[in-house]
Amino acid sequence: MKTWTKTKTIVVGALIATLATMGVANAQECENPDVIRFSMIPTEETTQELSLYEPMVNQIKAATGKNVEFFLPTSYASVVEAMLGGFVDLGMHGPYSYVIAQEKDPDLRVIVTYAKHKGHFQEEGPGYKAVLVARADSGYTSLDDIKGTVIGLTDPASTSGNLLPRVSFTKVIGADLEDYFSRVVYTGGHDLSAVAVLEGQVDAAFVATHRLDNVIDRGMATMDDYAVLWTSPVIPQDPFVVNSKLCPELINQITNAFLTMGDSEEGRKYLENVNASKFVAMADSDYDIIRDLKAAKDAKK
Repeated sequence: MKTWTKTKTIVVGALIATLATMGVANAQECENPDVIRFSMIPTEETTQELSLYEPMVNQIKAATGKNVEFFLPTSYASVVEAMLGGFVDLGMHGPYSYVIAQEKDPDLRVIVTYAKHKGHFQEEGPGYKAVLVARADSGYTSLDDIKGTVIGLTDPASTSGNLLPRVSFTKVIGADLEDYFSRVVYTGGHDLSAVAVLEGQVDAAFVATHRLDNVIDRGMATMDDYAVLWTSPVIPQDPFVVNSKLCPELINQITNAFLTMGDSEEGRKYLENVNASKFVAMADSDYDIIRDLKAAKDAKK
């Protein structure tokens, strides 16, 4: 018997309409829902078979004694709005989308993130970088070479696919993206950006190192297909976030489910599937670097 519900694609309106009909048992001081509602930003992994996440969901169910319903929205903003509306209890955000959401609702609390294995472009640990990549055979070898070309971003709420390019990268080129390039497009995802480069839909694109690794590991490209033209500073990995209105015992159970993921064969299988060695505890202050980047971006408006 399945212990979780999986939904292939959900827009936030449909998500809210569905969840608004569900009963939640609330304690007087804190919330203790009968079902944990879990969502995460769309990534290369979430566009694959959703059974990839079943081991993680089972770990959370075992730790809490509650059923888990897993919802897959279509954008970063969908997860933000679902959590802000109280329709999701646990969510995986991008660093930037977490900061956006937490500014609107201080009750949102980061608990853990991945520690990734060293990969093709990804460094080991709970951080990652944005890289600007072009086709290796494009002839582009410097930032001057790509001036006036078509550039790919991922999502407006992406850290490495929008925030870092608009703050850290623009400091290097001394101009806004729209002034430096002939056209700036949002592809909808890191994997889509990586593929768009190879297919010539964009001349270069900003991609997260661990997401670029995923494209290579899935056989869609090789490391030699890309030339790296720029690399960002290290930023923290995607945070898993709960609403702190949940009862403390429940938050601790969810947190421990992540931190002990590697203790079971099923949990180790999940970590292997997402190229991670373990989960590590994180604090809100670990994302202050993202707040600084956001403040710099907002100041440019």
